[in-house]
Amino acid sequence: MNQISTDLKSLHEATLNNLKSSKANNTLRAYKSDFRDFGAFCVKHGFKSLPSEPKIVSLYITHLSKNFKISTLRRRLVSISMVHKLKGHYLDTKHPIIVENLMGIRRTKGSIQKGKKPILINHLKSIINVINNQKIDEIKKLRDKSIILIGFGGGFRRTELISIDYEDLEFVSEGLKITIKKSKTDQFGEGMIKGLPYFNNEIYCPVKNLKKWLEISNIKSGPIFRRFSKGLSLIDKRLTDQSVVLIMKQYLSLAGIENKNFAGHSLRSGFATVAADSGADERSIMAMTGHKSTQMVRRYIREANLFKNNALNKIEI
Repeated sequence: MNQISTDLKSLHEATLNNLKSSKANNTLRAYKSDFRDFGAFCVKHGFKSLPSEPKIVSLYITHLSKNFKISTLRRRLVSISMVHKLKGHYLDTKHPIIVENLMGIRRTKGSIQKGKKPILINHLKSIINVINNQKIDEIKKLRDKSIILIGFGGGFRRTELISIDYEDLEFVSEGLKITIKKSKTDQFGEGMIKGLPYFNNEIYCPVKNLKKWLEISNIKSGPIFRRFSKGLSLIDKRLTDQSVVLIMKQYLSLAGIENKNFAGHSLRSGFATVAADSGADERSIMAMTGHKSTQMVRRYIREANLFKNNALNKIEI
């Protein structure tokens, strides 16, 4: 009997671990953060948050709609639903009082999303040029240029970018192969390989700048993008994803470019927009960026072709 109880206990623990592992840590943190806000709303108004009911959730969505986008409302709804599921409660998020409320809010507010600005070729060149003109040590220049150029050239998410290890690199005659072990859309770690060819212009070539960075930093294993100590000594610690944003914004500002509407996603969206503008098809863009659906990539293509295929070009005044 004791053996059976022990086996059941271990099965129970393993099942709980599997349930936790089914979602990425960042996703679980987002669920918890969203649900805390819902919980605070319920406490304030004397409602029960767990288990809740569609009417209460609908009131919460209306409350949020004053200050947040439709996409945020939908994300909060998913978070509330998932926390209910993980705690063994059922919540009908398809109930008409929720669905119809969302539709009404969408009609009232509209659902267009204004994304952050992409880093385009003129921005990229300005950043690299301003880095080259800085009166700082060459080792820092090469690190910062490599981050920007590799991030743009590979259409990387910033979390993917800072996760690259030396062991993930393979220099070949055509350029550089980078193995991505895991990403936002590859939670099971199947991995993918990105290929970055050599550019004709060495100044803006991701591959050649990365080679120089690895040579001067003498990195032979582990993270390739690392932090500096206060005395500009390179340490073993990996850069954070927020560091990528700060580095990019710093040099945009130094180049005289308003950096408020740029974010970590700007390197990735910049690659997709520039590739689309240069005539790359959606399949080849997706092969580099790792997008699983065509929806966002087609948006980049539409924006890139906004003036190319403009009917107004046919009108002569």
